[in-house]
Amino acid sequence: MTRISVMLEYFHPWTNSAGFYLARDEGWYAELGLDVEIVVPDPHRGDALAHLARHDVDFGVFPANRLFVQRELGNPLVGIAAINHRGLETIQTIASTGIERPRDLAGRRLALNPTPRGIAMARHLVAADGGDPQQIIFVDSGVRELQPDSFESGEADASFGSYWAWDTLIDTHVPDAERRIWPVDEIGAPAYHSYLLGAHEETLATRGEVVRHFLRATERGYLAAAADPLRALPVLERTIPYFRRALLTRSLPLIASTWTHEGEWGRQRDALLGPYAEWLASHAILRDPAQSRHAWTNAFLPDGAR
Repeated sequence: MTRISVMLEYFHPWTNSAGFYLARDEGWYAELGLDVEIVVPDPHRGDALAHLARHDVDFGVFPANRLFVQRELGNPLVGIAAINHRGLETIQTIASTGIERPRDLAGRRLALNPTPRGIAMARHLVAADGGDPQQIIFVDSGVRELQPDSFESGEADASFGSYWAWDTLIDTHVPDAERRIWPVDEIGAPAYHSYLLGAHEETLATRGEVVRHFLRATERGYLAAAADPLRALPVLERTIPYFRRALLTRSLPLIASTWTHEGEWGRQRDALLGPYAEWLASHAILRDPAQSRHAWTNAFLPDGAR
């Protein structure tokens, strides 16, 4: 058996990882001679891209924008499959703030992780709705995703970043009727893959057969979970028992809807990557958006001709 490791995108596994866990639980990696270890990042040592750059792991899950930035910094990392075909982030608030649409955030306190991309996206969304993006008051919430209780207590008026298929489903005492949740791709965000799966160029050059086997079994896991999301529930309950079953059962069908495009899993789409790179460049997050085309390949997918 060939032992390989894949690093997930967050501090803990969540439903977006179901395809990996299902493929391992069903023995589909083992059928191809792979012993797969699934790990999460140590924040002290960086995200999945940082771990990949040091060869600490074989594969990793990461946002497309961070991949583009790392490529410009000279790190030879490559996207080899798409995990999500939609933006997952939201702007959220509660009725008592009086914020009824994104443009109402002008002059209000918006909590987020204040990365250049996060600030640019928040301003873009307010401007797209006719508001003044320069009037947003940003509140640094770090990597925390604020819950509606935080808006009641006055920590902020709204937040940017929580996922509509996960964070916004977590239990809160605020009634659903009082919540305001706007997925970014429904309020003017550019289209993008939220997460890609990738590897180091050296891995692709020297271990191509392992990469193809890993993607073949991973595709099988994600397609099975997309066809029947609750099939992944038992393995997720064993993996993340600290989350309630109700959250997992609500989240799985929602996040599963993002894993395929026209019935295919994994194919990275230039229509989502090229224009997104242009958008990032227009906000000075990238220097040369044309270089983004070298940051990904579909050649290792089970149907390499894609």
